[in-house]
Amino acid sequence: MPNSAASAGGTSTAFVSYYWHMQIYLVGGAVRDEQLGIPHRERDWCVVGATPQQLTGLGYNQVGKDFPVFLHPETREEYALARTERKTAPGYHGFSFDFSPDVSIEEDLQRRDLTINAIAKDAAGRLVDPCGGIEDVRNKVLRHVSDAFGEDPVRILRVAKFAARFAALGFTIADDTMQLMRGMVDAGEVDALVADRVWKETEQALSGNNSRVYFEALRDCGALAVIFPEVNDLFGVPQPEKWHPEIDTGLHTMMVLEQAEAISQDLEVRFAALTHDLGKATTPKDKLPSHPGHEIRGSKLIRQLCTRLPVPRACRDLGMIVAEYHTHCHRALELRDKTILKVLEKTDAFRRPQRFEQFLLACEADARGRTGLENRRYPQSEYLRGAFRAASSVDAGAIAQQHDGPKIPAAIKKARRSAIADYMRSYQGAP
Repeated sequence: MPNSAASAGGTSTAFVSYYWHMQIYLVGGAVRDEQLGIPHRERDWCVVGATPQQLTGLGYNQVGKDFPVFLHPETREEYALARTERKTAPGYHGFSFDFSPDVSIEEDLQRRDLTINAIAKDAAGRLVDPCGGIEDVRNKVLRHVSDAFGEDPVRILRVAKFAARFAALGFTIADDTMQLMRGMVDAGEVDALVADRVWKETEQALSGNNSRVYFEALRDCGALAVIFPEVNDLFGVPQPEKWHPEIDTGLHTMMVLEQAEAISQDLEVRFAALTHDLGKATTPKDKLPSHPGHEIRGSKLIRQLCTRLPVPRACRDLGMIVAEYHTHCHRALELRDKTILKVLEKTDAFRRPQRFEQFLLACEADARGRTGLENRRYPQSEYLRGAFRAASSVDAGAIAQQHDGPKIPAAIKKARRSAIADYMRSYQGAP
C-alpha cells in the first residue's frame, strides 16, 4: 500500500489512494529545525509520484500559479509536487518547471537553495539527505546545493536572512557560497530583483534577531550597493571620534540596529535605526568628519528609498522624523521650551503618542549605538516624556471656549509652552 496523506499530513484515511504510488515527505525548514533542536514555525510537504488531478481528486486545493502547490483539506498545510526547474530568463520569475510524477525526492531536493534546507523525512521518519545537509548542520555552515543557486537572485537575500537568523547558533556562510553570490552580483542578477521581494525578505530580517548580519552579508557580496545604496554608502564615512569612537558611520548604523533590537520589537523603530543617518553619506568631503545638515538630507533619502521599495508608510514616516529630529532629542536637556514644543509638534506627539514613544526609542538606540557607550544612561528620553506630559495637561477645550476661532491655536500653543517651561524649572533629573 502506498504512503498516504494520513501518515504524513495528519488527515483521515478517506484520502488514501490505491491507484498510484504516491509518497509524501516533510521538507524544508521543519526538517532543518528538527536537526537544530529548535521549534519549527510551520510544516511544508513534498509529494512524489502524483499529478495535480490526482491531488485535487483527494480534496486538496490548488493555490500555486507557476507550479502546483496545494493546501491540505484539513490541516491547510502546503503540499508541493516534486519538481525540477530550469533557468529561462534573468530574475526571479525566469524559470520553467517539470513536476511530472517521475521526479524523485532527490531531484527535488537538489534544486533547493542551501544544503541545510535540502533534507527530507519520509512517513517512517527516515531522512533523505543527498546534498550533505546534516553534516552542514553539524558544522554550522550555510552552503549552496549546486551552481544552480546562481540562477535565482532571491537566494542571495535568503542566505543573508538565514545568516542573521542562525548567527546566534554560530552559523557562517561558506566561502564558496559567498564567492558564488559575488559572481551573481557581478553578472547583474541582483538588478533583476523585484522590489516587493526585496522588501519582504528585508522586513523578515528586521523583524528577527541579529539583523545587522543580514545587511553585512549583503555588503560582503556586493548586493547592498545595488538594493540599498543609501545604506551601503555609509560605510567608510568618518564621524568625529569625540562623539563616535567607532568613527565609521556604517559601523555605527549596525550598532544602532543592535541597540534597537534590544529595546524594541517594533519594525518601525528598527527601520528608523537603520536609516536615521543616511544623510551622512552625502556630506561634502570638505566638511568631514562633521555632518552639518545631515538630518534634512537623510529625511529626503528615506523618502527616496521608500518610493523605490514598498516600505510601509508607518516605517517611512517614523524614519523621516527620526532622521530629521534625532539630534534635537540628543540635545533635549539644552533646548528652550519653544524648541521642545516644536519637537513635540513635528513628531505629532499630541495626536500620535505611540509614535512619539517610538521616536524616543530610536533616538535612544542611536545614542547607545557607539563603541563603549552601549550601556550609558539616556535621560533625554524621560526628560522629553515629562515635557510631553506637562504639555498634554493643558485643557485645549477650555482654552477654545475662551478665544475666538483664529486665536485658538496660538493660545493653546502658548499654554503648552508655559506648561513645558514650568516642568523644566522643576525638573530634578541628572543632566
